[in-house]
Amino acid sequence: MSDDLTQLVIDEAAEKMAKAIERVQHEFSGVRTGRATPALVDSITVDYYGTTVPLKQIASFSVPEPRLLVISPFDKSQINAIDKALQNADIGINASSDGIVLRLAFPPLTEERRRALVKVVHTKSEEGKVAIRNVRRSARHDLDGLVKDEGLSTDETERAEKVLDKLTQSEIEKVDRLLAQKEAELLEV
Repeated sequence: MSDDLTQLVIDEAAEKMAKAIERVQHEFSGVRTGRATPALVDSITVDYYGTTVPLKQIASFSVPEPRLLVISPFDKSQINAIDKALQNADIGINASSDGIVLRLAFPPLTEERRRALVKVVHTKSEEGKVAIRNVRRSARHDLDGLVKDEGLSTDETERAEKVLDKLTQSEIEKVDRLLAQKEAELLEV
């Protein structure tokens, strides 16, 4: 019975750590590299007939060239609302419109801007690592609760904590790999 409970605590921790990794990936996708990617704008919200909706629900995206993002609204009458939302999002790029589609041309990043974005990515990765460590701390607290409430032995607790530590280390290494990949992407000229 106690093995099932410890496994449940570890499985729950693994699930939460995986969500922290997903969050880091999502945060990284929003950091602009020298390339155009829909991830930079799909979380922007647009005032659509009085309702705030994500841009990805009212438009499609295409990347015909590495530094060009084309936004095609499903409802062409909303092109001005989308343009206004892009300006308010302050992504650092102005859209050009021909009345049918919006084009975002991404200029090459300066060396100074690349270094600043690397710092941003390092901060986001550290936040992800902290989230993973917080999950570990919470799981250890749950294991301590099992010792008190369910009479879990110290050997079983130590075994579970070792599994939890290995899991934590593995997830932190994933964040480090994601960071190295994004950093290389940012510094690529």
